[in-house]
Amino acid sequence: MGESARKGGSVRWGVIGLGFFGEVHAETLANMPEVELTALCTRRPDRLAEVADRFGVERRYTDYRQLLADPDVDAVSITTHVYDHCQVTIDALRAGKHVLLEKPMAETVAECDQILQAVTEASGMFMVGHICRFDPRVVLAKRAIDEGRIGQIISMHARRNLSKVIGDMVLDKISALLGDGIHDADLMLWFSGAKPISVYAQEVHPGKRKHPDVGWAMFRLENGAVGVVESVWHLPETTPYQIDARMEVIGTEGALYINCGEAGVEIHDADGVRLPDTLYWPKMFGGRFGILQEELRYFARCVATGQRPDWITPQESRDVVALIAAAIESAQTGQVVRLGAAEAS
Repeated sequence: MGESARKGGSVRWGVIGLGFFGEVHAETLANMPEVELTALCTRRPDRLAEVADRFGVERRYTDYRQLLADPDVDAVSITTHVYDHCQVTIDALRAGKHVLLEKPMAETVAECDQILQAVTEASGMFMVGHICRFDPRVVLAKRAIDEGRIGQIISMHARRNLSKVIGDMVLDKISALLGDGIHDADLMLWFSGAKPISVYAQEVHPGKRKHPDVGWAMFRLENGAVGVVESVWHLPETTPYQIDARMEVIGTEGALYINCGEAGVEIHDADGVRLPDTLYWPKMFGGRFGILQEELRYFARCVATGQRPDWITPQESRDVVALIAAAIESAQTGQVVRLGAAEAS
């Protein structure tokens, strides 16, 4: 652990990967008093200079291994493409860094298992950034479920749909199910506390990118409940939603409804109607705040206090990748896929 973290001072933080979300991480971290944004890394020198200049970061790397060798970096955000997650994460853990890895944990279950092994051997903290677990609307729903207010869960349905503009930007890198469906699948496993035993899924590929734009997955849990995840990255370009995300959870004694699509603000102008993000990472007072900031603050507290992060565990992050991988297998084969103890431990 770095000296500043041991003394309870600011956690010295680096960001590896400066795509859109890496930049959002950097901008959020730059305005957190408990964090010192110390280092940035991307393979693109022009991009590195642009972002580092904006946030006044002096330590700049085009090779992530050089950043990991920097003794003045305590923690890193890994915000690279998912297919780079495994090796970068393992190298970061072996370098003694605290690691916040953006979801999904990795592209395959086998890679997740490699990361899990590295976590068991590492001295640093590790957490996968499942941001929805830090959403106050979701947290309040989880509390109501844990208090027994809706009885035993019997049915869950979620949709998390985006404009095809976003799909065109992302679908060469990741599918809708793995990119967004994983959020709601994780929440369903978290809410129910149950393991999936089977899944049936269908994907649709109307676009021209590598991965399918549409994914639906239905899974049965060991407690008898059913979960349905809908992820469509093909809404019309004129859709007002940044993201149309909603969930219904029905229990034996009640139900609850989470609406993360309505922003609370509608902007009507010459371009139409827009519902801007007001909770995840909106800009305000010259910086970013919101749910992402709370997730990063939680991890920073864990680093500073030495308390292992348990709001989401590495095993939970691995298990939801296994569920989505089974769903994608089902969509490709047209068959129900059963998950045994090894796939959903």
